[in-house]
Amino acid sequence: HYFIQSNLRMVVRSENRSAHVKVRRNLGEEGRTLPLQGHVGFELLPDQLVNKCVNQGFDMNILCVGETGIGKSTLLDCLFKANFDDTVHTHKSPCVEISQHIYNLKEGIVKLRLAIVDSVGYGDQINKENSFKSLVDYIDEQFESYLQEELKIKRDLVSFHDSRIHVCLYFLVPTGHSIRSLDLVTMKALDKKCNIIPIIAKSDTVSKSELDTFKANIMSELKANDVEIYTFPTEDETVAEVNKEMNEMMPFAVVGSRDDVKVGETVVRGREYPWGVVEIENEQHCDFVKLREMLIRTNMEDLREVTHSKHYELYRRGKLKQMGITDDGAHPASLQETYEQKRAEHLEELQRIENEMRQNFVNKVREKDLELKRNEKEQTARYEGLRKENKEEKNRLDEERKRIDEELANIKKKREEIERANAEHANGKDAKHKKK
Repeated sequence: HYFIQSNLRMVVRSENRSAHVKVRRNLGEEGRTLPLQGHVGFELLPDQLVNKCVNQGFDMNILCVGETGIGKSTLLDCLFKANFDDTVHTHKSPCVEISQHIYNLKEGIVKLRLAIVDSVGYGDQINKENSFKSLVDYIDEQFESYLQEELKIKRDLVSFHDSRIHVCLYFLVPTGHSIRSLDLVTMKALDKKCNIIPIIAKSDTVSKSELDTFKANIMSELKANDVEIYTFPTEDETVAEVNKEMNEMMPFAVVGSRDDVKVGETVVRGREYPWGVVEIENEQHCDFVKLREMLIRTNMEDLREVTHSKHYELYRRGKLKQMGITDDGAHPASLQETYEQKRAEHLEELQRIENEMRQNFVNKVREKDLELKRNEKEQTARYEGLRKENKEEKNRLDEERKRIDEELANIKKKREEIERANAEHANGKDAKHKKK
C-alpha cells in the first residue's frame, strides 16, 4: 500500500511538472513583454555597434566594366573626390585583364578600404565571345576566398579582407538607340553574381530626347532578356520614396570631368564646350549627383548586405551542395564521407582522363605507324622508279657508248684505208719519177 501511494505521488508530481512546462511553452515563442522598473542600459547597444563598426572600418569593392576610354577612372575620381591611380590603356589588349587597386580613405572618423577593379581591354577584341569570362572568374575567386576563410577551424572574418564585389558599375556606350548584344550577354552572366548598376557614360554626346529614348530602350531590352539589375530598397520608410523615384530613373546618364571650370563667379567641375559648360553636379545637366547619392550616401550598406545575403549565399549554397552538405532533413554526409566520395569521384575522373590519354596515345601511335608505313611505301615506290629510270638510262648510255665506239672504229678503219691509199699513191709517184 505504501509502495502504491509513493508511485501515485510520483505520477502526480510528474504530471504537475509537465503541466507547468506546458504552461510556460504556451506563453509563446517570443515570450511576453515586461515593463522595466528602472534604467538597465541595453538601450546603448546601437551605440556600441556603431563604435565597433567605426573602429573596424568598412570595405567597399567596386567593379567597373566598360570599353577603354569610356570614362571609368574619371567618374570614380569624381564620385570620391580623389585622384586615384590612372594608367592609360590602349585598345590593343589581346584579352580582358583584371586590374585591382586598393585605397584607404577616411572621412571624419569613418575609415573605408576601397577596392577599384577595372576590366582592362574589355570590348577591344575582334572576337568578343568570351569577354565576360574573366569577370565571372574573378568574382567567383573572391567568393571562394571568403568561403574558404569561413570553413577554417580557426577563422578570423573580422580582420579578413573582404574582396567580394559589392557593386558593378556597367558603363554603356551612348549610342542613343539600343543596348549592344555584348552588354546584354555580359550583364546576363553577371546579374546572379553581383549588384549591377547600368550607367550611360558621356551622356553629353546625345540630345535630351535621344537620351530619354535610349533609357527606355535599355530598360525594356534588359527586361525582355531577363537581366536582373540592382534596385534600390524601398522597405525602409525613411528612404523608400526617394529610392522608388531613383529606380524609375535608371540607368543613370552621367558626365565625368577632372577639370575645374569657371561659370560666372563660381568655379565648378565640368566640361567646357564652345556652346557652353556641362556641370557634372548640376542635376539639370546629368544624373551624376543622383548616382553619388544612391551609391554612396544612401545605399552603400544595402549593397554590401545584398552581396552577402544574396549573391554570396547563392554561391555558398551551390558549393556546399557539391560537398554533400544539405539542410533538407536528410541525413547529412559527414566530412569523412564527403571526403571519401570526392576522393572516389576525383580518382574516377583521373582514371577517365588517363584512359582518354592512353587511348589518344594509342591512336596517335597507330596514326604515326600508318603514316610511316605510307611514307615507306611511297619511298620504296619512288626508289624503284628511280632505280628503273637509272637502269634504263644506263642501258641507253651503254648503247650510245657502243654506237660511238663502233663509229670511232669505222672512222679509224676509214682513216687507215685513206692513209694506205695515200701511201700507195705516193709510192706510185716515186716509182714513175725514178723511171724517168
